[in-house]
Order: sequence, then structure tokens, then C-alpha cells
Amino acid sequence: MKDLLAGAGYLAGGFGLLRRRGVRRFVVVPLLVNMLLFAGLIWWAYGWVEAFSGYLTGWLPEWLSWLNYIVLPVFVLGSLVIVFYSFSMLANLIAAPFNGLLAEAVECELTGRTLDAGWRQLLADVLPSILSELRKLAYFALRAIPLLLLMLVPLINVAASLLWVLFSAWMMTVQYIDYPMANHQLFFSQQRARLRKRPLLAWSFGGAVMLFTMIPVLNFFVMPAAVAGASLMWVRENQLGAQR
Repeated sequence: MKDLLAGAGYLAGGFGLLRRRGVRRFVVVPLLVNMLLFAGLIWWAYGWVEAFSGYLTGWLPEWLSWLNYIVLPVFVLGSLVIVFYSFSMLANLIAAPFNGLLAEAVECELTGRTLDAGWRQLLADVLPSILSELRKLAYFALRAIPLLLLMLVPLINVAASLLWVLFSAWMMTVQYIDYPMANHQLFFSQQRARLRKRPLLAWSFGGAVMLFTMIPVLNFFVMPAAVAGASLMWVRENQLGAQR
């Protein structure tokens, strides 16, 4: 059960690592990408969620109006997670090569290994990074679309929204653990196999990322902090199941 707390602790550790001298210069591009995208997101998202939640609760007959107190909060939470997670995926697609460098810099900072990164390495990582992000998008879409359709069905959307939150927490961890693992030539199927050995750790870390993603100002720093936190988790947890 300690994994339920450990995941959130690694994200907090990721925020702390961003201030390290050997890491700071690799934070700039992911931070700028996140700030620009989230500024547009915050302007647009809340009005959309409010309008659509009003439409959804209008389906309920008057004698079931008391369910608004259950359906509306769960739907709003699920919708905000959808919106913020979608923008996080876009931000990671744009910043993927820089996130890989950031993960390597954090690991070198933690282990004392010499960092061997430069523009040549960055250019070499562009295509593999984008392909990795597209694989994650395909994996996400195949599971997200049925859940999204269920969220449009009154009453059923309560359970679907809770499942969506759990799935999104899992995907957040899949998203960010990719960077340190890919640096060690462990790719998507191997990453998920490692995470399935520690599901509570994955949900804890991903849930903390989702929570911070929805906090104004802090959400600007979430992407680089999550990359750093995932790298910290990779190093500290015996390389996530490698020894288990």
C-alpha cells in the first residue's frame, strides 16, 4: 500500500529536481510549450464543460433531479480530466525530444553519470520520439472512445467517469515513464509490462499529475516536473520492476 503514497511523492521530488543546476537548462523548452498550450486551454475549457454539463443534466426527468448532485460533479471532473489530458498529450507530442533529454539529465544528476547530450542527439531522437507519442495516442484512443461514449449516457456516465479518471491516471504514468525507459531502449509494450507489476504506484503517480494539471499556475510546470518525477521513480524503484 505504500505505493499509493510513493507515486505522489515522486512527482513532488520532480518539482524539486527542476531547480538543480544540471537539470535547469533542459527545462526551458518543455516549460514554454506547456505554458503556451495551457494558457489557451484555460481560456477555452471551463465554458465548454459548463455548457455541456447543463445539456447532460437536462436529460434527467424531474423526479430524478436529485441525481444532479451526483451526476454533475462526476461528469465535470471527468470532462476536465479529458480536456486537460488531451492538451497534455499535445504538449508532450511537441516537446517529446526535449523531454527525453530532460529525463536523461535528471538520471545523470541522480546517478552521477556524465551527461552526453547535444543537438546531434536531439535531432536523432526527433523521429523515434514522435513515433512513440503516436503509438501512445493510438493506445489511448482505442480505450478512450468507448469510455467517452458511455459518458454521454445518463446514469451510466457516473461509473464511466470514474473509470475514465483511473484510465487517465494510468495513461499519465505511461506518458511520462516513457522518457526514462526509452533512454534505456525499453519501449511501449515493455513499459506497460513493467508498470503492470506496480499498478498502485502507476495510479498514484498519474493521479498526482492529473491533480496538479488542474491547479492554476502549477499546471504550467507539470510537464517538466512529471518527466523529472518519472525519471526519479525509474532510478529509485529498482528500474521499475527490473529486479522483481
